[in-house]
Amino acid sequence: MASFSRFRALAAVAPATAMAMMSAAGCAPSPAGEPPCFPPPYSVRPSEARPGDSVTVQAQDAGCNPRYGGNARIQISVTDSSGAKVINATSAMNDGGGFTYTFVVPARTTKGQAAVTAVPYSIDWCDDTGRNNRVAGAAVVLLQRASCVLPVKPLTIRR
Repeated sequence: MASFSRFRALAAVAPATAMAMMSAAGCAPSPAGEPPCFPPPYSVRPSEARPGDSVTVQAQDAGCNPRYGGNARIQISVTDSSGAKVINATSAMNDGGGFTYTFVVPARTTKGQAAVTAVPYSIDWCDDTGRNNRVAGAAVVLLQRASCVLPVKPLTIRR
């Protein structure tokens, strides 16, 4: 009888817990009632380059309000086909997530498929750690840890 009572208690708590978890998830509206806002998609141009060529990584402002602030930075990394990180830099990003960063492909870059990443620097852009670092002074919002996939764009290195 005790195990049946424990099962009934768990069955009664489970739906309420699931509802609380869904509403507290990283996809819940912000404290201001705005929808969630992830970094805007970025592009890499050209998609093929040789060492010594210039490559531009760029994003337009997000279609939502990410509130990155006036001193926001974007972290750009390029990892070549051998797994070596050949670019690891930060650059200015505006409050809406827009940025333009141009780099010269280093001579040491291995030919083949390189991976370019661009994510907001030194902030929790995914909101998966229980804090929203983008909205200073907002009411405390508990967030459920979520999986965030690191955005990666290809860059083919030719010789």
